[in-house]
Amino acid sequence: MGHYFGTDGFRGEANVKLTAQKAFMVGRFIGWYYGQLKNEYGRPVHEDGRARVVIGKDTRRSSYMLEDALSCGLTSSGADAYLLHVTTTPSVSYCCRTDHFDCGIMISASHNPFYDNGIKIMRASGQKIEPEIEAKIEDYIDGKLVIDGKMVDDLPLAHRQQLGRTIDYSAGRNRYIGYLMTIPTRAFKNRRIGIDCANGSASSIAKSVFEALGAQVYVINNSPDGTNINNGCGSTHIEALRRHVIENRLEAGFAYDGDADRCLAVDENGDVVSGDHIMFLCGKYLKEMGQLSDDVVVTTIMSNLGLYKALEAAGMKSEKTDVGDKYVAECMMKNGYDLGGEQSGHIIFGKYATTGDGILTSLMIMQAMTEKKASLSGLAGEMKTYPQVLKNIVVMDKEAALNNPQVRRAEEEVTKSLGSDGRILLRASGTEPKIRVMVEALKDSDCEKYVDQVIDVIRAQGLAAE
Repeated sequence: MGHYFGTDGFRGEANVKLTAQKAFMVGRFIGWYYGQLKNEYGRPVHEDGRARVVIGKDTRRSSYMLEDALSCGLTSSGADAYLLHVTTTPSVSYCCRTDHFDCGIMISASHNPFYDNGIKIMRASGQKIEPEIEAKIEDYIDGKLVIDGKMVDDLPLAHRQQLGRTIDYSAGRNRYIGYLMTIPTRAFKNRRIGIDCANGSASSIAKSVFEALGAQVYVINNSPDGTNINNGCGSTHIEALRRHVIENRLEAGFAYDGDADRCLAVDENGDVVSGDHIMFLCGKYLKEMGQLSDDVVVTTIMSNLGLYKALEAAGMKSEKTDVGDKYVAECMMKNGYDLGGEQSGHIIFGKYATTGDGILTSLMIMQAMTEKKASLSGLAGEMKTYPQVLKNIVVMDKEAALNNPQVRRAEEEVTKSLGSDGRILLRASGTEPKIRVMVEALKDSDCEKYVDQVIDVIRAQGLAAE
């Protein structure tokens, strides 16, 4: 990972790390890369030679500033910027792959507080942009861009008729809404559901989709003011939705994050249905419908052991990737799998999308409930969650800590002690000088004991920086 782009784009506090100037430079590079550069190498993007880039944003106050800066950078490099305005990340992905855009940009910091923001760049397929292009953008921002072995002082500006323009493209968002409505094969007539829009991107989309399908929708947190996104609401603060479902005696509730690419659910009893539970119940439903390729569900290494046990019992298999929905998406596309995701609620349904889509996820849950005439608690309850403890320890050198012989021996001893009734996972943080130690076991006390046992070895070896 670079020092601007992480696993989920360029993210940081608006006008501190992520400034309008840097957003302008991102736009300058993208407009040049997909337009002027590719034309020079004999690969014209469109008949007029211009790059076409679609842009969406969430409800943060800074999103408007960054949208203007990106648009200015794009058009000054000769690209046309198509503005979806406030919309979801998956809608940008949808427009990329259906409307032949060269790339898409979503302005959002997902589940972060309002003062943070981010720039997510997607390729024409709707998936996240290649790491090598992110690296070139970083080099350009830092004045270190090299093309064909030569240092580039600055990128050429477009002139006269080559200048780009901004184009209102709210019709693209409306087409995405229409697309979502076509996915369920059964109506949700009179089904009583709740949704928590996190005062974010879902506020302008989710309610209308469910109402069009016949559901009685009880909405909370759908009045964004630029500063209340994710503030005590949404998938990272699901307590509000739990109360909402119980107080209104609803059948299910769905909570989205700021850009609506993830979804967590609440059953009729107010119990949380995690991303792992969602993958299990949707995977089982798709398998029964003959729509789960090779009967495989793609997970990350952080999924709960209970998910793997439940998948196996239901005749399904799994493939594990590193943490990050982009790794899940890559695995799915490479192997033609239909379902994958993360514990956090980033769920990808390969038949319908190339990225996580919170609203689509909630539609698929409702589809399974309706088709099987089952409650959400009944479908999710087939998976038993194993107790899990995760602790972080700050270290001086992450690689040295992970590869230390005594630490490895401690990990092996815990693995042997747990047997088939648990597991231990050590991994380095992608953004901080920390080692994460996670244990799953039949009892919470065992989780605590074994996590502390390994952390004590890290400290005893002089590897901790605490």
